[in-house]
Amino acid sequence: MAFWVDLLLTALWGGLLSLERRAFLQAMFSRPLVAALGTGFFVHDVQAGVYIGLVFELFHLGSASLGGSHPDHETLPSVMAVAFAAALWHASGSTSTLAIWAIAILLMAPMGPLGAFLEGLIDERARKYAGRAQTALTDGDMTQVGRQNLRAMWPQFVVFGLLSGLGLVLGYALVHQYLAIPLNMLRGFAWAYPALGSVAAAIAVRGSHARGRMGVAFAAAVVTAALATIHFLRTSP
Repeated sequence: MAFWVDLLLTALWGGLLSLERRAFLQAMFSRPLVAALGTGFFVHDVQAGVYIGLVFELFHLGSASLGGSHPDHETLPSVMAVAFAAALWHASGSTSTLAIWAIAILLMAPMGPLGAFLEGLIDERARKYAGRAQTALTDGDMTQVGRQNLRAMWPQFVVFGLLSGLGLVLGYALVHQYLAIPLNMLRGFAWAYPALGSVAAAIAVRGSHARGRMGVAFAAAVVTAALATIHFLRTSP
């Protein structure tokens, strides 16, 4: 029962965030750190939400813009990675570890370009409904305007909601493969997490023109590495 509740909440959260980043509100709830933290709350792994969201937030920080487009879908991989990590943790009976977070980030990062591609297809489909809504508005038919808007938005909600839920399903489906990973390799994945944070910080610097960006990125990399090291030392046997 808990699995189905988590799956439903994750899918609803992912679908709503996909609408928030493009169709309405745009209050930055879809930013990776916020999206990941919310996912962690729903799947009972807030720690994974913070640590995974931090890396994806740094990775996409350089592409942040007001009213502009992003080369990748920054929300989808964040939600899927946290859902995947939480499912892997629950299914394996272990703890939420750096290794799990690193594996989740590496596996779900390609969902950024895929999400952007799917969003482009959905936007192309929505253009015809925008024209119909404009015609209905000219005719003064506000009911048709609302209907055309909903018809344009529902694929966005459904597609990204299903993909978000898929992250949770994959975590449970791949638990046996995770348990088969040798301990030394898991430790390698654990130390890969701060490396991912450092790389993400470097990417944020490259894409940003803000004053003091080098210092901010260096501090972010140091904090990420320090938190990861502390967590690793506390959880390693």
